[in-house]
Amino acid sequence: MNVPWPLVLASASPRRLDLLRQIGIVPAAVDPAELDETPLPRELPGPHARRLARAKAEAVASRHPGALVLAADTVVGCGRRILPKAEAEAEARACLDLLSGRRHRVHGGVALVLPDGRRLDRLVVTTVAFKRLSQEEAEAYLASGEWQGKAGGYAIQGRAAALVRWIEGSYSNVVGLPLFEVAGLLRGVGFPLP
Repeated sequence: MNVPWPLVLASASPRRLDLLRQIGIVPAAVDPAELDETPLPRELPGPHARRLARAKAEAVASRHPGALVLAADTVVGCGRRILPKAEAEAEARACLDLLSGRRHRVHGGVALVLPDGRRLDRLVVTTVAFKRLSQEEAEAYLASGEWQGKAGGYAIQGRAAALVRWIEGSYSNVVGLPLFEVAGLLRGVGFPLP
């Protein structure tokens, strides 16, 4: 495949790398951006996801002149509230308590920085509805440890799939990278897809 520029994935997420491979794309390099991901005062989930994706792409692009840089960020929002990437069991428990029996939105920000400095970005929103969780279901999920480091305290591609009543929109967005939109962005700038 004749690639006009090397593609750099600005992410430490193994899920994003796996998702790209799923559609036949193997980045030339993976270079995570190390950013403060704290929301700005009164920042809403969608703008937060988009801002972080842009910031990650720009930070990594400065280290890879001549490359096409792809970055993403996934934010789980419940109303106007941004849920954390759960690092402690108490955070994950609070997320599950909040999401139980409710619908919420997963905001996926995607950004591309081209070698000529042009910047493109998209925001993809998926609605997810959780079943009402029994205490036993919540405890079993917490015991699995799958929630660690996951936005909203769950991983839909794992055991949490049994907790989701329905979704509307992109499944891959909830996993961590909206593949339809990423493929469209890459095609649009002339990056050949297999």
